[in-house]
Amino acid sequence: MKGDRALEIILSDVYGFCGGVKRAVDLAFTTARESENVKMIGELVHNADVNRELKDLGVEVIEEDDLPSGVTVITRSHGTTKELKEALEGKSNRVIDTTCPFVSRIYDIVWENNEEGVPVVIVGEKDHPEIKGIASYGDNIFIVKDEEDVENLPLQDEKKIAMVSQTTNPKKIVDKVEERLKGVFTGEILRYNTICKATNDRQDACRMLAQNVDCMLVIGGKNSANTKKLAKIAEDHCDHVYHIQTINQLDLRPFKKFNKIGITAGASTPDSVIKEAVSRMDNLNRDEMNNEMMEAIENSFTRVRRGEIVSGEVLYVTDDEVMVNIGYRADGIISRDELSNDPDVKPEELFNQGDEIQVYVMKMDDGDGNVVLSYKRVENMKVWDEMEEKFENEERVMAHVTNVVKGGLTCDVDGLNGFIPASHASVRFQRDLSKYVDQDLECEIIDFDKSRRKFVLSRKNVEATEIEEKRKEVYKTLEEGQFVEGTVQRLTNFGAFVDVGGVDGLIHISELSWNRVKHPSDVVSPGENVKVLVLKIDEEKNRIALGLKQTTQKPWDTFVETVQVGDDVKGTVVNILDFGAFVRLESGVDGLLHVSQISRQHVEKPADVLEIGQEIDVRVTDINFDDKKISLSMKALQPGGEDEQASQEKKREKKPRRKDFAPAEAKPEEENFSMAIGDLINFGNLEAEAEESQDEE
Repeated sequence: MKGDRALEIILSDVYGFCGGVKRAVDLAFTTARESENVKMIGELVHNADVNRELKDLGVEVIEEDDLPSGVTVITRSHGTTKELKEALEGKSNRVIDTTCPFVSRIYDIVWENNEEGVPVVIVGEKDHPEIKGIASYGDNIFIVKDEEDVENLPLQDEKKIAMVSQTTNPKKIVDKVEERLKGVFTGEILRYNTICKATNDRQDACRMLAQNVDCMLVIGGKNSANTKKLAKIAEDHCDHVYHIQTINQLDLRPFKKFNKIGITAGASTPDSVIKEAVSRMDNLNRDEMNNEMMEAIENSFTRVRRGEIVSGEVLYVTDDEVMVNIGYRADGIISRDELSNDPDVKPEELFNQGDEIQVYVMKMDDGDGNVVLSYKRVENMKVWDEMEEKFENEERVMAHVTNVVKGGLTCDVDGLNGFIPASHASVRFQRDLSKYVDQDLECEIIDFDKSRRKFVLSRKNVEATEIEEKRKEVYKTLEEGQFVEGTVQRLTNFGAFVDVGGVDGLIHISELSWNRVKHPSDVVSPGENVKVLVLKIDEEKNRIALGLKQTTQKPWDTFVETVQVGDDVKGTVVNILDFGAFVRLESGVDGLLHVSQISRQHVEKPADVLEIGQEIDVRVTDINFDDKKISLSMKALQPGGEDEQASQEKKREKKPRRKDFAPAEAKPEEENFSMAIGDLINFGNLEAEAEESQDEE
């Protein structure tokens, strides 16, 4: 800046509070104003004015050795050790962690490498609070100030090492350390860029300014590492450098001899201190010079308007907001609500410090001087364009179902609200749509209206395509006579539908069991896994006939292998007629208990003694292998039945046991036919009478 005199005051392009320090100061002052009994471990930042103002608000500075209990404790912005933070929380304190997010990221790097057994080399001042905090997150840690300290590191046997730096280090110091490490260490070096971008930018701006002025004022705390590094950089390029905490420390009269004076400030220096320095230096010229400089600063800012989309750089990320530098006189803030349409999204999952993003300007001032921004509105605009392109290209989308509404389902697709009609939820009618809530469904876009911000999806169309593809694949692999695994899907009066690899086949009620079945639910239930035999395939009609009973041995075969005439067995009464009762034995076959064989006492009707479902003990008195008929007797088991038993023994001698009976296996398509005819032959007229009686009932 120039006035009537030759004196020119130039403010560095980058100076003062970085995003991390601004966050720490804002958190500390908010806590001090809203809470009681607030304590602070050491200095918040290396700036006397800031720390003094906190003390004036009642914040008490304490030492690490004197930890309180049950109070609010503010930690320093440079970070604190892991052990100290755990000790504070263990004493039921409310801990306000003002650690710079960039420093917290280094904690994670050290911790992750420590977990993997990788030693970590930290470049920095070992007594600095930031370095102490970083070192506490690992066990195998080595701290070096510069390249000279590398020679003594015991790393020869390591295969890999990690390397991080204090955030305020000049890049050239870290580069020299890395070069020296490469000379003494043959393994892999993982160098992480942990120099704060704001610090690096501030140092670069200081270097450029110092090369072009006669005098440099570096404003910041005497104990501030980053301010001392700024002073050192300035001294390398300018002969007259003054490191001051405030402008009040200087006698300004000697400065009149300089033509150009440069001003920069450390990360912990408040704007008020910088403005005061500029103002005091400007008084060396006429008032017009000050106005001219302020106007120049004002013109350096980007002009933004409400409703515009602008680019910005992420300064820092917290749990509730993201601070963005948009090149305006004030920074912008994105609240958690304006980050994404997903209410559960965390800011740190979306952004990192230094990210370049586009934002929508919602409001010029939130009451605290910040610009109110929105990220999700910009993203929504892009997503609508992408959605339109997918609709035109007939691409599928993944929809997250959010709710059941009248007529269908609402869903979320990349942050946009869509609708799935009930008729398009599935190829099968769905009475209960609530089961889809919180599910992710692949869908087709069947209707799209960008101007009205509406689109309609179909899951049914996708399912239909998938089913057709599965159907073709299943028909390629299925063969008649093959046993396959399946899952019962639904039951009807005439049978059970079973899913075999994505296609439904039918087990007719006659193929469920060798015995008569009143309803499929007597044998299987929905959701049950079953092994079935493929009886017939008709791909043209999309029909697959299955059999379940073929997976078990025929009851008659089981019976003749395990029972012979004269054996006593248990059975259940399944039908009662005037001439006798049919009893189902444990093997599954039915035998006839004639009325004369029920008791040694006279029985008029079987129903006078027996009832359906009753379990009884009977003796097998005759087996007709040709007609597959079984005669039973209860009377033979009753006292006085010895003669009957002897008579049966003689019969048994004449009719040898059919141990060699082994029925030939029927082909699948013949099985149904043979059993249907066999049922009629087995029981002859008696069975026919039984069925007629049941029909009459």
